[in-house]
Amino acid sequence: MRWTKWIHLTDTHLVPPGQLLYGSDPQARVHAAVSSIAAEHPDAQFCLVTGDLAHLGEPSAYVALQRALAELPMPVHLLIGNHDDRVAFRETFLGAPVDDSGYVQQVMRFGSGLMLMLDTNEPGVAHGVYCARRLKWLAAQLQFSRDEPLWIAMHHPPFDVGLPSMDAIGLRDAQAFAEVLAPHRHRVRHLFFGHVHRPISGSWQGIPFSTVRATNHQVALDLHLAHEIPGSFEPPAYAVVLVDPHQTLVHNHDFLDDSRRFAL
Repeated sequence: MRWTKWIHLTDTHLVPPGQLLYGSDPQARVHAAVSSIAAEHPDAQFCLVTGDLAHLGEPSAYVALQRALAELPMPVHLLIGNHDDRVAFRETFLGAPVDDSGYVQQVMRFGSGLMLMLDTNEPGVAHGVYCARRLKWLAAQLQFSRDEPLWIAMHHPPFDVGLPSMDAIGLRDAQAFAEVLAPHRHRVRHLFFGHVHRPISGSWQGIPFSTVRATNHQVALDLHLAHEIPGSFEPPAYAVVLVDPHQTLVHNHDFLDDSRRFAL
Protein backbone atom coordinates (compact mmCIF):
# COMPACT_ATOMS: atom_id res chain seq x y z
CA MET A 1 0.00 0.00 0.00
CA ARG A 2 1.29 3.45 -0.86
CA TRP A 3 0.05 5.14 2.28
CA THR A 4 0.83 4.77 5.95
CA LYS A 5 -2.54 5.32 7.63
CA TRP A 6 -3.31 6.35 11.17
CA ILE A 7 -6.21 7.89 13.10
CA HIS A 8 -6.19 11.19 15.00
CA LEU A 9 -8.75 11.34 17.81
CA THR A 10 -8.82 14.03 20.46
CA ASP A 11 -10.50 15.49 23.55
CA THR A 12 -12.68 12.57 24.61
CA HIS A 13 -13.44 14.22 28.01
CA LEU A 14 -14.72 11.05 29.65
CA VAL A 15 -16.56 11.28 32.96
CA PRO A 16 -17.38 8.37 35.31
CA PRO A 17 -19.79 5.87 33.73
CA GLY A 18 -23.44 6.88 34.03
CA GLN A 19 -22.71 10.61 34.17
CA LEU A 20 -23.43 13.19 31.48
CA LEU A 21 -21.32 16.15 30.41
CA TYR A 22 -23.19 19.22 29.18
CA GLY A 23 -26.19 16.94 28.71
CA SER A 24 -24.33 14.50 26.46
CA ASP A 25 -22.80 11.07 27.16
CA PRO A 26 -19.04 11.22 26.40
CA GLN A 27 -18.69 7.46 26.76
CA ALA A 28 -21.37 6.76 24.14
CA ARG A 29 -19.59 9.15 21.77
CA VAL A 30 -16.25 7.40 22.29
CA HIS A 31 -17.84 4.00 21.69
CA ALA A 32 -19.37 5.35 18.47
CA ALA A 33 -15.99 6.64 17.33
CA VAL A 34 -14.31 3.33 18.19
CA SER A 35 -16.99 1.38 16.31
CA SER A 36 -16.54 3.60 13.25
CA ILE A 37 -12.75 3.32 13.28
CA ALA A 38 -12.84 -0.45 13.78
CA ALA A 39 -15.34 -0.93 10.94
CA GLU A 40 -14.00 1.56 8.42
CA HIS A 41 -10.25 1.75 9.12
CA PRO A 42 -9.05 -1.53 10.62
CA ASP A 43 -5.91 -1.21 8.48
CA ALA A 44 -4.71 1.91 10.31
CA GLN A 45 -1.31 1.40 11.91
CA PHE A 46 -2.27 3.17 15.12
CA CYS A 47 -4.69 5.58 16.74
CA LEU A 48 -3.30 8.80 18.23
CA VAL A 49 -5.34 10.55 20.97
CA THR A 50 -4.06 14.06 21.73
CA GLY A 51 -5.19 14.68 25.28
CA ASP A 52 -8.07 15.72 27.51
CA LEU A 53 -8.88 12.05 27.84
CA ALA A 54 -10.92 12.58 31.00
CA HIS A 55 -12.88 15.72 31.85
CA LEU A 56 -11.76 15.95 35.48
CA GLY A 57 -9.07 13.30 35.61
CA GLU A 58 -11.17 10.79 37.55
CA PRO A 59 -9.65 7.27 37.78
CA SER A 60 -12.98 5.66 36.83
CA ALA A 61 -13.11 7.77 33.67
CA TYR A 62 -9.67 6.49 32.64
CA VAL A 63 -10.76 2.91 33.28
CA ALA A 64 -13.82 3.47 31.07
CA LEU A 65 -11.63 4.93 28.33
CA GLN A 66 -9.20 2.04 28.57
CA ARG A 67 -12.04 -0.45 28.11
CA ALA A 68 -13.47 1.46 25.14
CA LEU A 69 -10.14 1.80 23.33
CA ALA A 70 -9.41 -1.89 23.86
CA GLU A 71 -12.01 -2.55 21.14
CA LEU A 72 -9.77 -0.98 18.50
CA PRO A 73 -7.85 -3.40 16.27
CA MET A 74 -4.70 -1.25 16.26
CA PRO A 75 -2.31 0.12 18.93
CA VAL A 76 -3.42 3.33 20.68
CA HIS A 77 -0.99 6.08 21.70
CA LEU A 78 -2.21 8.56 24.31
CA LEU A 79 -1.21 12.08 25.26
CA ILE A 80 -2.57 14.06 28.19
CA GLY A 81 -4.07 17.55 28.22
CA ASN A 82 -4.98 20.20 30.74
CA HIS A 83 -8.13 18.35 31.88
CA ASP A 84 -6.10 15.24 32.67
CA ASP A 85 -4.45 14.10 35.89
CA ARG A 86 -1.00 12.70 35.13
CA VAL A 87 -0.89 10.50 38.26
CA ALA A 88 -4.36 8.99 37.74
CA PHE A 89 -3.62 8.47 34.06
CA ARG A 90 -0.39 6.60 34.74
CA GLU A 91 -2.02 4.45 37.42
CA THR A 92 -4.56 3.22 34.85
CA PHE A 93 -2.46 3.12 31.69
CA LEU A 94 0.48 1.35 33.25
CA GLY A 95 2.31 0.80 29.97
CA ALA A 96 2.16 4.43 28.83
CA PRO A 97 5.71 5.58 27.94
CA VAL A 98 7.15 8.42 29.99
CA ASP A 99 10.46 10.25 29.91
CA ASP A 100 13.02 10.23 32.72
CA SER A 101 11.18 13.04 34.51
CA GLY A 102 7.82 11.24 34.42
CA TYR A 103 6.26 13.30 31.64
CA VAL A 104 3.99 11.42 29.26
CA GLN A 105 6.05 11.81 26.12
CA GLN A 106 7.87 9.52 23.75
CA VAL A 107 9.41 9.08 20.32
CA MET A 108 7.50 6.55 18.26
CA ARG A 109 8.89 5.09 15.06
CA PHE A 110 6.49 4.21 12.26
CA GLY A 111 6.85 3.43 8.56
CA SER A 112 7.53 6.96 7.34
CA GLY A 113 9.63 8.42 10.15
CA LEU A 114 9.33 9.45 13.79
CA MET A 115 6.41 10.79 15.81
CA LEU A 116 7.39 13.06 18.72
CA MET A 117 4.59 12.91 21.30
CA LEU A 118 4.80 15.78 23.79
CA ASP A 119 3.35 16.42 27.26
CA THR A 120 2.06 20.00 27.77
CA ASN A 121 0.04 19.28 30.94
CA GLU A 122 0.71 21.42 34.02
CA PRO A 123 -1.29 20.51 37.15
CA GLY A 124 -3.76 23.13 38.32
CA VAL A 125 -3.85 25.32 35.22
CA ALA A 126 -5.70 25.24 31.91
CA HIS A 127 -2.92 26.68 29.79
CA GLY A 128 -0.11 24.55 28.43
CA VAL A 129 3.44 24.43 29.74
CA TYR A 130 6.58 23.06 28.14
CA CYS A 131 9.17 23.63 30.84
CA ALA A 132 12.98 23.54 30.76
CA ARG A 133 13.12 19.81 31.52
CA ARG A 134 10.72 19.00 28.71
CA LEU A 135 12.57 21.32 26.33
CA LYS A 136 15.82 19.56 27.20
CA TRP A 137 14.22 16.19 26.40
CA LEU A 138 12.87 17.53 23.10
CA ALA A 139 16.24 19.01 22.12
CA ALA A 140 17.91 15.65 22.77
CA GLN A 141 15.38 13.77 20.65
CA LEU A 142 15.74 16.25 17.81
CA GLN A 143 19.50 15.92 17.92
CA PHE A 144 19.43 12.12 18.14
CA SER A 145 16.99 11.78 15.23
CA ARG A 146 19.51 13.39 12.85
CA ASP A 147 17.89 13.84 9.41
CA GLU A 148 14.81 11.62 9.79
CA PRO A 149 11.37 13.01 8.88
CA LEU A 150 9.42 14.12 11.94
CA TRP A 151 5.78 14.44 12.90
CA ILE A 152 4.81 16.13 16.17
CA ALA A 153 1.77 15.55 18.38
CA MET A 154 0.81 17.60 21.45
CA HIS A 155 -2.29 18.81 23.25
CA HIS A 156 -1.88 22.60 23.33
CA PRO A 157 -1.01 24.31 20.03
CA PRO A 158 2.25 26.32 20.28
CA PHE A 159 0.63 29.36 18.62
CA ASP A 160 -2.60 31.37 18.68
CA VAL A 161 -5.50 29.98 16.64
CA GLY A 162 -7.60 33.15 16.40
CA LEU A 163 -10.11 32.14 19.09
CA PRO A 164 -9.47 34.58 21.98
CA SER A 165 -11.06 32.33 24.59
CA MET A 166 -8.76 29.44 23.65
CA ASP A 167 -5.66 31.52 22.93
CA ALA A 168 -5.86 32.67 26.56
CA ILE A 169 -5.18 29.09 27.62
CA GLY A 170 -2.66 28.16 24.94
CA LEU A 171 0.97 27.15 25.39
CA ARG A 172 2.83 29.63 27.61
CA ASP A 173 6.32 28.52 26.57
CA ALA A 174 5.67 28.92 22.87
CA GLN A 175 8.73 31.07 22.10
CA ALA A 176 11.15 28.72 23.84
CA PHE A 177 9.50 25.78 22.11
CA ALA A 178 9.84 27.46 18.72
CA GLU A 179 13.53 28.22 19.33
CA VAL A 180 14.36 24.59 20.17
CA LEU A 181 12.46 23.41 17.11
CA ALA A 182 13.80 26.05 14.70
CA PRO A 183 16.94 24.24 13.45
CA HIS A 184 14.81 21.19 12.62
CA ARG A 185 11.73 22.83 11.10
CA HIS A 186 12.63 21.62 7.62
CA ARG A 187 12.24 18.02 8.83
CA VAL A 188 8.83 18.46 10.49
CA ARG A 189 6.20 17.18 8.07
CA HIS A 190 3.13 17.98 10.17
CA LEU A 191 2.05 19.02 13.67
CA PHE A 192 -1.10 17.55 15.26
CA PHE A 193 -2.78 18.95 18.36
CA GLY A 194 -6.04 18.93 20.29
CA HIS A 195 -7.40 21.34 22.91
CA VAL A 196 -9.39 23.69 20.67
CA HIS A 197 -12.29 21.38 19.67
CA ARG A 198 -12.38 22.80 16.14
CA PRO A 199 -11.36 21.65 12.65
CA ILE A 200 -8.40 23.95 12.04
CA SER A 201 -5.49 23.64 9.62
CA GLY A 202 -2.77 25.88 8.27
CA SER A 203 0.95 26.41 8.70
CA TRP A 204 3.09 27.83 11.50
CA GLN A 205 6.63 28.96 10.77
CA GLY A 206 6.49 26.81 7.65
CA ILE A 207 5.19 23.70 9.48
CA PRO A 208 1.79 22.38 8.35
CA PHE A 209 -0.64 21.69 11.19
CA SER A 210 -4.13 20.40 11.81
CA THR A 211 -6.58 19.51 14.54
CA VAL A 212 -10.07 18.07 14.57
CA ARG A 213 -13.33 18.32 16.48
CA ALA A 214 -13.65 16.53 19.80
CA THR A 215 -15.90 13.54 20.42
CA ASN A 216 -18.37 14.99 22.96
CA HIS A 217 -18.65 18.78 22.62
CA GLN A 218 -17.06 21.53 20.56
CA VAL A 219 -15.84 25.10 20.93
CA ALA A 220 -18.09 27.30 18.80
CA LEU A 221 -16.50 29.44 16.10
CA ASP A 222 -16.33 32.90 17.69
CA LEU A 223 -13.37 35.10 16.76
CA HIS A 224 -14.29 37.84 19.25
CA LEU A 225 -15.50 36.33 22.54
CA ALA A 226 -12.70 36.36 25.12
CA HIS A 227 -14.23 36.18 28.60
CA GLU A 228 -15.78 32.70 28.26
CA ILE A 229 -15.42 29.65 26.06
CA PRO A 230 -18.48 29.24 23.79
CA GLY A 231 -19.60 25.62 23.51
CA SER A 232 -21.60 23.83 20.83
CA PHE A 233 -22.73 20.40 19.74
CA GLU A 234 -21.39 20.51 16.22
CA PRO A 235 -20.80 17.01 14.85
CA PRO A 236 -17.96 15.04 16.47
CA ALA A 237 -15.15 13.83 14.25
CA TYR A 238 -11.86 12.05 13.98
CA ALA A 239 -9.16 12.43 11.33
CA VAL A 240 -7.81 9.78 8.99
CA VAL A 241 -4.16 10.58 8.24
CA LEU A 242 -2.40 9.26 5.14
CA VAL A 243 1.37 9.62 4.84
CA ASP A 244 3.94 8.73 2.21
CA PRO A 245 7.50 10.03 1.74
CA HIS A 246 6.22 13.06 -0.17
CA GLN A 247 3.06 14.23 1.59
CA THR A 248 0.75 14.12 4.59
CA LEU A 249 -3.01 14.10 3.97
CA VAL A 250 -5.64 14.64 6.66
CA HIS A 251 -9.28 13.64 6.08
CA ASN A 252 -11.81 14.73 8.72
CA HIS A 253 -14.63 12.24 9.26
CA ASP A 254 -17.92 13.16 10.97
CA PHE A 255 -18.46 9.65 12.24
CA LEU A 256 -22.06 10.18 13.40
CA ASP A 257 -23.17 11.53 10.03
CA ASP A 258 -26.02 9.38 8.73
CA SER A 259 -26.95 11.45 5.70
CA ARG A 260 -27.97 9.54 2.58
CA ARG A 261 -25.19 8.42 0.27
CA PHE A 262 -25.69 8.06 -3.47
CA ALA A 263 -23.80 7.74 -6.73
CA LEU A 264 -22.73 11.03 -8.36
